Amino acid sequence: MLRAHAVASRPSLTSPTTEERSGAGSAAELEVGRIVKPHGLTGEVVVELSTNVDGRVAPGVSLLTDRGPLSVEAARPHQDRYLVRFAGVEDRAGAEDLRGLVLRARPVHIEGAIWVHELVGAEVVAEDGRTLGRVVGVEANPASDLLVLDDGMLVPLRFVTALEPGRRATVDVPEGLGE
Repeated sequence: MLRAHAVASRPSLTSPTTEERSGAGSAAELEVGRIVKPHGLTGEVVVELSTNVDGRVAPGVSLLTDRGPLSVEAARPHQDRYLVRFAGVEDRAGAEDLRGLVLRARPVHIEGAIWVHELVGAEVVAEDGRTLGRVVGVEANPASDLLVLDDGMLVPLRFVTALEPGRRATVDVPEGLGE
């Protein structure tokens, strides 16, 4: 049985997520956040994460951008976002130059986790063989995240029993769901 918790990370808006990128074995990249604006005068920026993996902004982590990699020197939570200092960014002007940059990173493996980008596009099939639809989104819900299917049907993530990332999600649904 798969763990019933989706880990949020958006597919990168600038690169594929399910295919290898060109290059020597480089894995696909995921959008993990974006730089919102400068904060203060010493080069810090406000980062809004689009992932619930806080380690994405841990000191020493390198994040990818359209302008090249940025290395995190320091980060701290601030009003549901993070204040981050990147190596080489020493003043407000340098921080202002980063405004709006999308931050990307390679996928990380978390045992038993189901990633949102692995669900979107997958065909959902009941264990009895019925096709229920295709996943077009994942909606956060306190009881269980919900798979949003192309016809509007909502299927609790906790019903997923098997997953072929991006291709097929097998679900054990109660009788009557999807009829």
